[in-house]
Amino acid sequence: MGTSNLPPTTDDAGVPVESDEHSPALVPDGPVRCGPAHTGAPYTPNSCGGPAASPQAYGDIAGWQAAGEMVREAYSPYSPYRYDDFGQPGTLVREVLDDAARDRLVGNVVGHLSDGVSAPVLERAFAYWRSIDRTAGDRIAQAVARP
Repeated sequence: MGTSNLPPTTDDAGVPVESDEHSPALVPDGPVRCGPAHTGAPYTPNSCGGPAASPQAYGDIAGWQAAGEMVREAYSPYSPYRYDDFGQPGTLVREVLDDAARDRLVGNVVGHLSDGVSAPVLERAFAYWRSIDRTAGDRIAQAVARP
């Protein structure tokens, strides 16, 4: 890869990820990274006790410039009644998919949620699918609840 003023990022064995010998396609600090390596807090939110942001250890997240304050929230330049996170997927489920496709969608989601998912995650998933389409969400919740 190209040269940089930053030290190369290495894997657990100490091999630089930018080398020809070992170059994974997409790693957080690998060749596709857009900002300086190791400057942002490692943060991968999940429901299973994964890493959490640590500004005390890593300082502020670097690499992005903005003219105003940056916040982590949905972008909403228009009326929240016209643009929301669930309108388009709800239209897809209700108006685009036919009955067979809706059955396959529900079956696919049920299959994934039936594979050892914890109760708190299940409740959030049911609420999410009910926000998209109440009928599909109810079908998913009922199918997962059945033994």
